[in-house]
Amino acid sequence: MADRGRPRGFDRTEALERAMQVFWKKGYEGSSLNDLTAAMGIGCPSLYAAFGSKEGLFLEAIAHYGRVVGREIWDAVEIASTAHAAMRDFLDATVEAYSRTNAPQGCLIALAALHQDSSSGAICSELRRLRAENIDALRRRFRRSVEEADLPAGFDCDAAALFYATTQHGMSIIARDGASRQALAAVADGAMAAFQPLVDKANANARHGS
Repeated sequence: MADRGRPRGFDRTEALERAMQVFWKKGYEGSSLNDLTAAMGIGCPSLYAAFGSKEGLFLEAIAHYGRVVGREIWDAVEIASTAHAAMRDFLDATVEAYSRTNAPQGCLIALAALHQDSSSGAICSELRRLRAENIDALRRRFRRSVEEADLPAGFDCDAAALFYATTQHGMSIIARDGASRQALAAVADGAMAAFQPLVDKANANARHGS
């Protein structure tokens, strides 16, 4: 006979996936322990034994999210042959990911917790770090294109990276609010319309010695 009080065996990765879905749908503050344990199929003692706390579970859930969700978005940035193609593929992949009906809309990293006064400081700090990493990934891609002479030397990689990351964050918000795939695609098209003017500005600055 099993010892009383021993945590019931469970698949930790599967439980983490289910917790991630709850946090993705409801955010950190909106996800109660009852929501989490019901989705994970475990009791509170097992949750605490396996993950330490709700905060610990969330931090593991967002790490899991980074490994399994949206990799096609960031892979597109790396494998495209030009910066223009990279941003086109980045935004198109975002449209596809955020318009799926078999998962919560939008991005867990962008939406889960924004206000440090209502959420754990450690959680807000980690989410800010992850969002900053996304901007860095875009910045590196632009800088690579400058080094490869795909973009002009004066191209503002910092501003462009911030612009396209902010566009994606905005798409996440309107997707959560129920925006259609067509609406998300229209945002992507608008952002791509800004690409050539950014290049033209860099070329103009170079001509005028700015």
